[in-house]
Amino acid sequence: MNEMRPARHASREQAQFLRVLSRDEAMARFAQALDPKPLGIEQVDLAGALGRVVADHIPAPVDVPPFDRSNVDGFALRAGDVVAASENSPASLALNDETIACGTEPGLTVNPSTATPIATGGPIPRGADAVVMIEHTDLEADRLVVRRAVAPAQNISFAGSDMALGEVVLRKRTQIGSREIAMLAACGIARVNVFRKPRVGVFSTGDELIAPGSKLRPAAIYDSNGPIVCASVIENGGAAISYGMVSDNAAAIEAALRKALTECDMVVLSGGTSKGAGDLTAEIVGRLGKPGIIAHGVALKPGKPLCLAVVDGKAVVVLPGFPTSAMFTFHEFVVPVLRRTSGLPERDESIVEAQTAVAIPSDFGRTEFAMVALSEQDGGLKAFPLAKGSGAVTSFAQADGFLTIEALADRLPQGSRVPVTLLSRDIQTPDLTIMGSHCPGLEHILSALSDKGIRSRIVAIGSLGGLRAARRGECDIAPSHLFDPNSGTYNAPFLDECLTLVEGWRRMQGIVFRKGDTRFESRSVEDAIAAAIADADCHMVNRNQGSGTRMIVDRLLNRAEPPGYWNQPRSHNAVAAAVAQSRADWGVAISFVADAYGLGFIPIAEEHFDFIIPKARREHTPVIAFLEARESPDVQAALAKMGFTPAPKAQ
Repeated sequence: MNEMRPARHASREQAQFLRVLSRDEAMARFAQALDPKPLGIEQVDLAGALGRVVADHIPAPVDVPPFDRSNVDGFALRAGDVVAASENSPASLALNDETIACGTEPGLTVNPSTATPIATGGPIPRGADAVVMIEHTDLEADRLVVRRAVAPAQNISFAGSDMALGEVVLRKRTQIGSREIAMLAACGIARVNVFRKPRVGVFSTGDELIAPGSKLRPAAIYDSNGPIVCASVIENGGAAISYGMVSDNAAAIEAALRKALTECDMVVLSGGTSKGAGDLTAEIVGRLGKPGIIAHGVALKPGKPLCLAVVDGKAVVVLPGFPTSAMFTFHEFVVPVLRRTSGLPERDESIVEAQTAVAIPSDFGRTEFAMVALSEQDGGLKAFPLAKGSGAVTSFAQADGFLTIEALADRLPQGSRVPVTLLSRDIQTPDLTIMGSHCPGLEHILSALSDKGIRSRIVAIGSLGGLRAARRGECDIAPSHLFDPNSGTYNAPFLDECLTLVEGWRRMQGIVFRKGDTRFESRSVEDAIAAAIADADCHMVNRNQGSGTRMIVDRLLNRAEPPGYWNQPRSHNAVAAAVAQSRADWGVAISFVADAYGLGFIPIAEEHFDFIIPKARREHTPVIAFLEARESPDVQAALAKMGFTPAPKAQ
């Protein structure tokens, strides 16, 4: 008699399982009982990384490109030598006795009024600051005739302009596609840590089912649920393990469930959830382990007879038998769990409408597809063009989608509302948009936010560009290190009534040079600058206009324009790379980058790297999370290790 009591008790409990819950209540109970999270980490070869999810933040071990390189076939020269060149008044230059091809290290300096032939991808020789396309030149009597002017830095990709040494190129929880494979390969990374794929056991129940490809007998149907569930599991980051079809037999169903639970992390079966047949399946599931059935019946149309269970930490989901109901409930309840355990983000739409944040120029006469990053602003989605050049892997890899500019247009005006085709259905707009100056220290904050599921994006447009974007309300945070010579203070003098300032940290700017260079070694800033200006063969590497560092450089030079002045890369890494590789002799960068490249360093000033925030965004949750992460012990320790010091606490 005692042996019979558990069965009768189970039968009485079973009667309450078909109690309809709301969608939210069922989902909340399921998530609470299961607590889905990634299941572990494994390392895979690059060839096997497609579709996997990055388990650790991946920094670039090298600069990409590793040197300044030409974007076109043409001639490396000094832009100042052809500033007035035109069809009617061409410039004539002497040709240097070398030709630079891909993989060829330059040996000759491009002196004034000379040029060196160079192929696409070839390293830029010392002295050159631009490349003129071969189409805009002629050869006449062993001299180069240039019929079009070029601007400094035109047709050049600078070292580290695509990916800089130490820059996080893939963040934790990024799904690896072909674009990400290209980024990893470009960095020389051959193996990557990824989350283990959850193994999902899949089978269908029903005496009426037969496998596709078999002859259809009377009253039978082909099993479509099994294949589509398997495909959806793979689509959402899992490894599908098919157990085929199981008849409506208690022993067979229980045996299949126990086998799948032993071999897999999750089990999904379809059929046998309605009243009657559902009692059989639910009774079996209910006795397999704790806590058992979480919900049997959810207020959905279609999908009401869904059964959700957790068996000793593993999800067991019994989908309705009808294919439409099965897939609707699968995507509502299984996909979120599956994507969390595989490390994937939630799904998103594939086509959206957005407004262009800035005017996007285009070549007249060609249909152009502009890669854009999307940001959620008060007025809707804003599209920011990613213009790193055709040779940059990240222009494609970091884009959310692309928009089309028709052939008969030479630009897409700012504020245009355009359809954006997303590159992946999984793409989501960032929770936090950061535009302005970039600092390696930001990566530690953004990594901390990523661990909390907060998506962020940096658009490095310089301190002045970030200030303007903040005034227009196009970003949440604008990092800045703008110095006001009139007040002798940083950043605060540039605010208006719509902006507020949060102090960040202090970092040392200085002159970087190759150790042993007597023009700089053991000299003061003033003496080093004087020695550099006095030596006509001393080449500098500058920074882009609008950057805080450029303002420091121009104050030091006091209107002087030594060789290399118009060589204007957009990052500290590119400056350090140019000096370390002897393409330039000095520049201005932060001490952290100088140390990373093994360069000498003459301190100039400890500058303030702060955050300008639109007042309307100050209380937004992602902004608050950013500021809290900045103060966390882990981030502070990481910043201190980089040589940065925190801003003094307000008294």
